[in-house]
Amino acid sequence: MRRGIASGIAASLAAACVLAACNQPASDRSASSQDFPRAYRPVSSLGSNAFSTEEARDNRREAVTVMDQARITRGMTVADIGAGEGYYTVRLAERVGEDGRVLAQDIDEDALRRLGDRVERERLDNVSIILGNQDDPRLPADSFDRIFLVHMYHEVAEPYAFLWRMRPALRPGGQVIVVDVDRPADQHGIDPQLLFCEFERVGYRLVEFVRKPEIAGYYAQFEVAGERPDAKDIEPCMQPGDDTELTRTGAGSTGEDNGIQGS
Repeated sequence: MRRGIASGIAASLAAACVLAACNQPASDRSASSQDFPRAYRPVSSLGSNAFSTEEARDNRREAVTVMDQARITRGMTVADIGAGEGYYTVRLAERVGEDGRVLAQDIDEDALRRLGDRVERERLDNVSIILGNQDDPRLPADSFDRIFLVHMYHEVAEPYAFLWRMRPALRPGGQVIVVDVDRPADQHGIDPQLLFCEFERVGYRLVEFVRKPEIAGYYAQFEVAGERPDAKDIEPCMQPGDDTELTRTGAGSTGEDNGIQGS
């Protein structure tokens, strides 16, 4: 992977999609998304790339807690999706060491330019940077031991297309790490049961779920399960409280520090 920001268009995420809006003509979606179902949930607007100050996050040991939970070790290759200005990128780069690799991705070109400056300034030779798209993280196939989605999944306007296209990027045994907050999707969070359901519909299995004060939210870890479905066969999940029941993939007690193994 080469350092530098790939050319492309940083598209704005779609506005909140309530059930009525999801019946709009397909022409209001990008052509690359139209084979996939809509997300039957609101989508958060793009928030600040700084979820909190880096000092505050380090004081509560956020990154260390998440990297330990994800079992990040030297020599791994990891992707930081929605990297923003690089809080996780720089810490992952240190953890995987000079024999490892970190690919930082975002759809915000300005944030990536600032991150590029930081990477150069801090001489992080094991970090590469790419521009993604709202329905495609644009990751190279069979490349990653871990893919991180930290406080950004609720902003993904086309989750089924996004997750479907992300799946081939995992190496055998690779896993996806989601850190988010348990609150409505239009308030910069996502209900864990809805998260589990959306991942399950695209062919992932929940293997661990914990709530921890250090990360100011929850940690979920997924792996590939079975064949990747055809886009036309994916059935969308409904929001909690809708008539359609969410799939409970490996769900159980969600108490603090209780690991939950997927079924």
